[in-house]
Order: sequence, then structure tokens, then C-alpha cells
Amino acid sequence: MALFRIAFASAAAYGLYRYVMRQRPLDRVAFASGESTHGPVHVRNAGPEAMASDPPQWDAVDQASDESYPASDPPAANRFT
Repeated sequence: MALFRIAFASAAAYGLYRYVMRQRPLDRVAFASGESTHGPVHVRNAGPEAMASDPPQWDAVDQASDESYPASDPPAANRFT
């Protein structure tokens, strides 16, 4: 009998959790105005002009790193020396 009570309490807690999480607004990616994309995946364009806030400084390494995302290959390091 105790096992059924634990199972019922767990199911009720899980149902409540799912209900509460469904009501939360989704976190949005920090896009600049007009930079949002349509589709199931939200990816912003590369560069500081596509960001919602301006970075304090932006150099060639930052630009190459930003352009390479979400690719698995990092930018070539010898291009910047």
C-alpha cells in the first residue's frame, strides 16, 4: 500500500511540474532587432551587429569564432598571427 502512495505522489508531483514548466515563457536568444530567424532552431547571424548588446571590443579572432559557430571545426589560428 505504501508503494502505491509513493507512486501516486510521484505522479502528481511530476504532473504539477510539467504544468508549471509549460506555463513559463521560453528564454529567447539575444538577437538584435530584425535578426530573428524562422524555424525550429533559432540561430543568429555572425557579427556584433546581430547581437542584442554591443560587445566592449571585437577583433578578428572574435569574428572568426563567431562565424564558425555552430560548426565543430574551430577557426584556423595561424590566420590571425
